[in-house]
Amino acid sequence: MSSIRAYLFDFDGTLVDTMQGFADIAAETIHRFHPEMSFETAGRRYLETSGAPFFQQLEILFPGAGNNGDIAAIFEETKKDGFFRSSFSEDVRQTIGTIRSRGQIAGIASNNFQELVDRFVEREGLAFDIVLGYRDGFEKGKDHFSHVMEKFRLDKEELVFIGDSLKDAEKAFHFGIGFIGICGTFQREDFMKIRDGIVTVNNIKEILYL
Repeated sequence: MSSIRAYLFDFDGTLVDTMQGFADIAAETIHRFHPEMSFETAGRRYLETSGAPFFQQLEILFPGAGNNGDIAAIFEETKKDGFFRSSFSEDVRQTIGTIRSRGQIAGIASNNFQELVDRFVEREGLAFDIVLGYRDGFEKGKDHFSHVMEKFRLDKEELVFIGDSLKDAEKAFHFGIGFIGICGTFQREDFMKIRDGIVTVNNIKEILYL
């Protein structure tokens, strides 16, 4: 950790507590179009595939299904209400503030749409060095990591990604950067299936003391 210059954070489930609400919306919408899949199973499968944009999750769950676009559109519109009723916790504010006060970089890499993340961060008034959301051809993972490294002239060992999903861990390790798992959506034993000895924390503030 002594070499880290930049902390890049996932958004949903990591900086804001939105994942269970999103899972319920996804489960209800999926079950409406695919009644053969129970609400409970749909919610579980949503969480298992989280870390990718929802329309990509649907292609994993229902490859080539003609109604995937309709399901994704309903989900994205329905989730906005709960999304903007969320806020950054005091622990998040203190963690980001401390990182930046140390002269280190704090950024966001999210597969939520860029406009939504920008609006949320602006409303909350919490300063980040960079905020990256999803747009066509530019998503969380290699695209975001490469952009941050180029912008701030970082080597891979100087960048760490913090996320709450198994796919977040996979994206970081596949790219070759460090990863810290936030337990909540998944537990330490789940992350350990990705890699032995993976670093996990139960509260975001623990990152400051690693």
